[in-house]
Amino acid sequence: MKTTQIWANLGVENTERTKIFYQSLGFQLNGSPSEDLVSFFFGPDNFVIHFFKKEKLESSMEGKSADLNKGNEVMFSMAAESKEEYNHCATEINKAGGNILFDSNKDRKAFYDDNGFYVCVFTDPDGHKFNLLYNENLQY
Repeated sequence: MKTTQIWANLGVENTERTKIFYQSLGFQLNGSPSEDLVSFFFGPDNFVIHFFKKEKLESSMEGKSADLNKGNEVMFSMAAESKEEYNHCATEINKAGGNILFDSNKDRKAFYDDNGFYVCVFTDPDGHKFNLLYNENLQY
């Protein structure tokens, strides 16, 4: 199968809250937000994540989306270019209303190991999980 593009569709309770959160982190809007959809570009290849109002997404899926109180449907990982950027992003995530679940800068356990990764696991206001990663030995 050949595709021209791949993107993600996630359900949210409030598209305005989602817009404010991701814009405060510096992500670029993709198109014009509506009450049912807000969309952003992520990374240098402009990976698109659409954040649909949960009811709208579920109607197109013909079923329920994941209950994020019980688990997660996907976890995206984002790489920081430097330790300074990693620290800055973790601070901004917290200020924007994200929930930092684990930060190897502070916790110094499991993820900061022989591989040399700094890892910040966080959720957005709707509970979608992300990894923020930095490793000084890797080129991204």
